[in-house]
Amino acid sequence: MNKSNVIISGLLGIVIVLVAYSIILNPLQKTPTIEYISKTTKAVVGDQTSQDLTLTEIFEKTESGVVRINVKRPNDQRGGGLGSGFVYDNEGHIITNDHVIENAEKIVVTFLDGRSFKANLVGKDLYTDLAVVKVNASEDALYPLTLGNSSKLKVGEQIAAIGNPFGLSGSMTSGIVSQIGRLLPSQDRGFQIPDIVQTDAAINPGNSGGPLLNMRGEVVGINTAIQSETGDFAGVGFAIPSRTVQKIIPTLIENKTYHHPWVGISGRDIDLDLADILKIEDTRGFLIINVLKDSPAEKAGLRGTTNSTVVDGATYQIGGDIVLAVDGITVRKIDDILIHLQRDKTVGDEMALQILRDGRVTSLVLTLEERPNSGVLANNSTTNSTQK
Repeated sequence: MNKSNVIISGLLGIVIVLVAYSIILNPLQKTPTIEYISKTTKAVVGDQTSQDLTLTEIFEKTESGVVRINVKRPNDQRGGGLGSGFVYDNEGHIITNDHVIENAEKIVVTFLDGRSFKANLVGKDLYTDLAVVKVNASEDALYPLTLGNSSKLKVGEQIAAIGNPFGLSGSMTSGIVSQIGRLLPSQDRGFQIPDIVQTDAAINPGNSGGPLLNMRGEVVGINTAIQSETGDFAGVGFAIPSRTVQKIIPTLIENKTYHHPWVGISGRDIDLDLADILKIEDTRGFLIINVLKDSPAEKAGLRGTTNSTVVDGATYQIGGDIVLAVDGITVRKIDDILIHLQRDKTVGDEMALQILRDGRVTSLVLTLEERPNSGVLANNSTTNSTQK
């Protein structure tokens, strides 16, 4: 299978499919350009006081800012890959997914009016599946979309997706926000992408990198993947939130890469069975199983599990610290730690942890360091655990 259609194994036969698309390249028909978005020298940030629009108005407002991205990879006999993207600013920066342009030797961006431009890679981040490419297009071709605030999204809120599913340029679907704060496996499978927006808007191969829009026509996410038992869309799609875009993209444009903070622990969430075994009342928290060598966690004195026990034929690791809170935020499960790191922390920041150790609550502070890739951590990995 082409890497643009990577399938990441999940539980119970469910797979996460990154929705780029492999096709035989065909020229696009030209369509009229409709000017709706003002030109700016920087990315546009939305105004929460704006009024909701109809779906038709949203499409008319944003269609000129959504692009088709064709890529050619070395030794690709299938004609190349296809994805979506959108205009970030009037300097020609285009946002898409990292997996759309992965290993590309040629990237072509096509606008609504049929004009195509060769694009150069500016920066990418596999840990958030974000990438920026740049075209040398005239100002009349660039219609930057407005970035909304994904932290304001609510479950049940109506949204829309625009992209190029199966190469059908400028296609729009709609649905609702199904949930927020999901985790999604990253392309570096030792880590996960936090704070993901889940939607039931139809997302299919070719939609990757296209915008997820709120009812004001603001980008609140970048469509990235679907969850399915068959590889076909089953009403569960995922988008990288605009809050992550606003944090990562400016750094990618300036420095070509982004350095993520890292704690250096792996483990599992506390559930009812584990709480019973550990003889604790609360089913919230994160049990540290491994503390990785030379990590911030090791330097701060965090402890992993020291023992194991077998209950009803299942082996449980016990004896490690249980993380109860980070910087005063209650840790219900790993999601809370990962979201806090993604939203609020950078390399070099301190982070205060409240932990349960040997039946007593204690506190410590660690200094976050740059995250290594999972290959470096291979010898320290723990099955069915998550790195942070």
